[in-house]
Amino acid sequence: MYKRILTILLLTGIVFSQQKIGIVFSEKIRLDFEEFKDVEQQLQLDLQVIQKEYQAMATELDSMVQEYEQQSLMMSEELKKAKEQDIVDMNNTMQSYQLSKVGPDGELTRKQAQLEFELVEKFKSAVNAVAISKGFDLIIDGSQASLYTKPTIDLTDDVLYELRKTDETTE
Repeated sequence: MYKRILTILLLTGIVFSQQKIGIVFSEKIRLDFEEFKDVEQQLQLDLQVIQKEYQAMATELDSMVQEYEQQSLMMSEELKKAKEQDIVDMNNTMQSYQLSKVGPDGELTRKQAQLEFELVEKFKSAVNAVAISKGFDLIIDGSQASLYTKPTIDLTDDVLYELRKTDETTE
């Protein structure tokens, strides 16, 4: 049993010793690549617009409730029911609005997913271009688990350069 484990470890070491391995810190790229910042800023602006619209509806609902409470004693049953229905309708409208904008299938959620997908595709293309041009067999994301990285295998700056170069040619 121990011989098998030792043999597997030895073979794994031999296989990896023949591979040219690089590392990229995706977190650094996310922080340093301008397009990531631009996307985050655009999503924040979109969210602020949605929040303002929602807040306007909430203010309108509050005034409807307040008006109802102040005048309910003087209203006919028919008018009371109509006002109550208006309040329920407004509440439902707010919930629908919220779901349509920031819910699981909401407009902002879909936009965020699309923009993130496009950025990830650009990132993967840049990593592939660097790997091919520099002859690397394997590139690992070091943002999650790297405690030490030999500077000669850190390709983060190369990938950032490739992203910026690609970004300039598409403008």
